[in-house]
Amino acid sequence: MGLFSGIFNGKKSELMLALDIGTEVVKTLVFDADLKENKGVIVGVGKQRQEKKNMQSGAVTDINGVIETCRKAISIACHKSGIKKIKKGIVGIAGELVKGTTTTVHYERAQPESKIDLPELKNIIQKVQEKAFERIQSQLAWETGQEDIEVKLINAAIVDVRIDGYQVVNPIGFQGRDVSISVFNAYAPMIHLGALQTIADELEIDLISIAAEPYAVARSVDYDDVFDFSAIFVDIGGGTTDIAVVRNGGLEGTKMFSLGGRAFTKRLSQELGISFEEAETLKIKYSEGKLGADVTAKIDELLRGDTMVWLGGVELSLLEFSETDLLPHKILLCGGGSALPGIRKVLASTDWIKNLSFSKIPNISFLQPSDVVKIEDRTRELKTPQDVTPMGLANLAIEIAGEEKVMAGILRRVLQSMQK
Repeated sequence: MGLFSGIFNGKKSELMLALDIGTEVVKTLVFDADLKENKGVIVGVGKQRQEKKNMQSGAVTDINGVIETCRKAISIACHKSGIKKIKKGIVGIAGELVKGTTTTVHYERAQPESKIDLPELKNIIQKVQEKAFERIQSQLAWETGQEDIEVKLINAAIVDVRIDGYQVVNPIGFQGRDVSISVFNAYAPMIHLGALQTIADELEIDLISIAAEPYAVARSVDYDDVFDFSAIFVDIGGGTTDIAVVRNGGLEGTKMFSLGGRAFTKRLSQELGISFEEAETLKIKYSEGKLGADVTAKIDELLRGDTMVWLGGVELSLLEFSETDLLPHKILLCGGGSALPGIRKVLASTDWIKNLSFSKIPNISFLQPSDVVKIEDRTRELKTPQDVTPMGLANLAIEIAGEEKVMAGILRRVLQSMQK
């Protein structure tokens, strides 16, 4: 640790680990975190391909297999950084039953002339959280047909506070009648969380957080004017596609569906009569534009049906957001699956948006590692959109472990009291 502890000009820093347990590849980052300034430097990168049996649609199906793969990826990252062992870390989670939504509560104050104090604010936030939990439970029961799925809150953030319609950062000390608070919450089933906790325990990692990956990605990009920024983040992994919608600087919600890069690999394997591993290699060369025109055209045709099915998943995911307000026209892609040529092509078409309320014709672009502005890559190994997700996790870990803002502290204390 001494090698990197002075990386921030003598300021106190701490070594941490970001673990992105993907369906196809485990990605690990070792980074030195300046918790006071909320920034970090990546000093080691490790990647290890998963066995097919280890993961399915973003969820762990073989705990021991995943542990072994993670151990190899961490070993690579630690070796490159010159560090023997990292104790603290953050782990990402994905999957269809990971739910993220923003809940808003309007609270009419009996004495608008009095100033809002801490106990009153805590009471309002508690009402928001109770309403959010009921909403998530109801949604999961409807989707799965099971009334008793046990879920746990994994991430929470206050995204908007208004008093009599005026936006404020911290309502304490303000007067007014109508207080509106919006809180984003991400929940995950206990079965998934338990698997990740077991993996962390076996790897001897002290977890800072288990984080919903679309939440981490959406919070990793710095906006010039936070209150005016709106975008749709689409992270296409091996087993899932994760979507996050940000409106006016606030994360409105996340959606995930079980279709990612592995489905396209399976299609090539079936249609061409080759092994899954050969199909994966072919898909990567196709995505990198390294195949001849004839072969590229054939693969285009083979994958067209799956690409349209994927696009249907995106449309369904955005439909709920489209019902409440206009959708942001900026679509930002990341994840290994985003490299497939057909993905950007179908998103750039206009047929699929006819049933959605976009503010303008969608503008498609790719998130790059350089867009995660609070994280510097000293290794120079992170070069593509698939590297954005683990960098987003690193950014979130620093934010959680660093100096706490007033409203975040109040939210944390409310959640602690509710859990007790």
